[in-house]
Amino acid sequence: GYSALVKSGVFHVRPFRRPGCLEKRRCSMHTQPIEPAEALRPYARKYLWWLTPEEALARPERIIAQVMNLGDYADVQALAALVGDEVLRDVLRQASAGQFNERSWAYWHYRLGLAEPDQVPPLPKRAFA
Repeated sequence: GYSALVKSGVFHVRPFRRPGCLEKRRCSMHTQPIEPAEALRPYARKYLWWLTPEEALARPERIIAQVMNLGDYADVQALAALVGDEVLRDVLRQASAGQFNERSWAYWHYRLGLAEPDQVPPLPKRAFA
């Protein structure tokens, strides 16, 4: 199967394990290919409920950020296995104001090796003209 990676706002493709299958050994779910958009569809419905899945899938980085910020343990682990740490780093680096709460912001900086203890950068802020 394939998943999409977010790099500078562009969707790239790489092999992946399907959501819900965190084992490293191959399972039957891996034998059937899945489109990149379809891999994120369950998260789009659950975490961007105010948009249609199609509208949400047009902004995969927003889906990933929402799961990183609001996701339960199982969804976060499945998403991390699906897209990989480098995509999660890119989403965090490109985050807009309001996408992450303080707790999630700190957690992901530590989890992804982007900050040392007590060295988490400030949350993004909105700029007013």
